[in-house]
Amino acid sequence: MNKEDLIVVGGAGGFIGGALVRYFKNKGFSRIRAIDKKPLPYWYQKTPGVENLCLDLSFRANCEKVCEGAVEVYNLAADMGGMGFIERFRVECLRSVLINTHMIEAAYRAGAERYFFSSSACAYNVELQKDPNVRALKESDAYPAMAERGYGWEKLVSEMFCQEYWAERRLKTFIARFHNVYGPWGTWDGGREKAPAAICRKVIEAKDSGDHAIEIWGDGHQTRSFMYIDDCLKGIDAITHCDELIATPVNLGSSELISINDLVSVAEQIGGVSLERTYNLEAPQGVAGRNSDNTFIKQVLGWEPSITIREGLMPTYQWIEQQFRDRQAGKKTVEDLP
Repeated sequence: MNKEDLIVVGGAGGFIGGALVRYFKNKGFSRIRAIDKKPLPYWYQKTPGVENLCLDLSFRANCEKVCEGAVEVYNLAADMGGMGFIERFRVECLRSVLINTHMIEAAYRAGAERYFFSSSACAYNVELQKDPNVRALKESDAYPAMAERGYGWEKLVSEMFCQEYWAERRLKTFIARFHNVYGPWGTWDGGREKAPAAICRKVIEAKDSGDHAIEIWGDGHQTRSFMYIDDCLKGIDAITHCDELIATPVNLGSSELISINDLVSVAEQIGGVSLERTYNLEAPQGVAGRNSDNTFIKQVLGWEPSITIREGLMPTYQWIEQQFRDRQAGKKTVEDLP
């Protein structure tokens, strides 16, 4: 790409989308169009020198407007959150299919050269994820299809759109299945936060209150892999600019499997505290285990996400702790804006 080529990022008011805008800006791209349906004061990150538009991308006309002149389109727009949100609001998650349907058509009509879609490990067959000691999921494990209800099915269907736009219309599409992305500038309170942020916040709250106790959703034996935001951004860039991966879903996640109990222990160590644990077996838990098989991405790119949970959770914890202190001091945080 030329540094003057127009890059369009949908979902730029969110965690990953906002970080991706900053990533491209830091690489020297001068024309970036960032879109989110949230009013601008509610965006998690706003990068100077970027065209910011507040539009709902579930409407076709808005997608046509934002894709005009685009060379590359990155669709990270979706109504989603952590497991508590995904299990309670399946219709909202499913409706995100409208975003990708309209965005990919608009990108095609605008003559865009590349189109990136952010899929999810929730697209994988849940029957393969019933054991905390789960084997790592490889890309072919999405079929036979039995995706996570709501959110996972939307991702799987949207992946098919991307594959068919390449097969029939020769639009270069790229698909990354994210595995639990976390880091600073992410949701950390309010119901949409994911496990790393929620656990960091709970540890910080317990320290602050002096009530050294923490509630864990499920029995704590559930296992996951968690990918730090810097690895995610590097992976998006590499995948989207590798023609060997056109219309080919690829895992983008860490292969470091960790239990929720151990994740709590890491957060406790960072916070310098030991907490009494209680387990809420009625809370949303998701699948018993999920990990990323990175054989394919290593084979094609010679790279895989490598930032460990200990390395990534430290800056995440510190950022959430500062947000917590700012809120106590009456300052605005990313959860309280505007």
